[in-house]
Amino acid sequence: MVPFSFCGHELMALPQGALFWPARRALLVADLHFEKASWFARFGQLLPPYDSIATLADLTALVAATGAAEIWCLGDSFHDVQGCERLPAQAQAMLRGLTERTRWVWITGNHDPLIADHCGGTVVDEMTVDGLVLRHEADPREIRPELSGHFHPKLRITVRGRRIARRCFVATENKLILPAFGALTGGLDADHPEIGRALGAPGQALVPVADRMLRFPLAA
Repeated sequence: MVPFSFCGHELMALPQGALFWPARRALLVADLHFEKASWFARFGQLLPPYDSIATLADLTALVAATGAAEIWCLGDSFHDVQGCERLPAQAQAMLRGLTERTRWVWITGNHDPLIADHCGGTVVDEMTVDGLVLRHEADPREIRPELSGHFHPKLRITVRGRRIARRCFVATENKLILPAFGALTGGLDADHPEIGRALGAPGQALVPVADRMLRFPLAA
């Protein structure tokens, strides 16, 4: 975990694409997209049906490693509104195990505006915690400190002739966009105009590596 400051709060960025808030023992993740593979399967595009279990296994490991007592999911936790109903029994058991031993909050997103059976936890559209606004998609008009997801940012660079892509956080002075945590999620270039419009100001791509944070300025 790599510590860094954001709007007066000490946070820790994890290479897996999660954010840990030590003062609250809170783990934040965005865009889990549970049951994305089964959604594609309904339309004839068959993918290995293990994405939800893989994502939950990674999340369970981070909860154990950080000792998190609170989990905040920043939207698009399910790939569609019926995604929770399609969760296999093993995934449901893993999810309920997490929601029963933590304070779990689902923030709704554009893929899951309604979560009928969410296997525990609390569902909200957005929330403010200790002065930080938590929502799914960044609002360029928001002047308060804001944490969000939605865009699945990735940094793509060329190093010694090789093209490398890494999930990354994108930040300005008052906005922080988390990468997608889900096992079956793509990524949008960190310098894509849509991300720039959401930020409303020039930003940086943040890539946690070992014990330091790599920062890459993004074009305005």
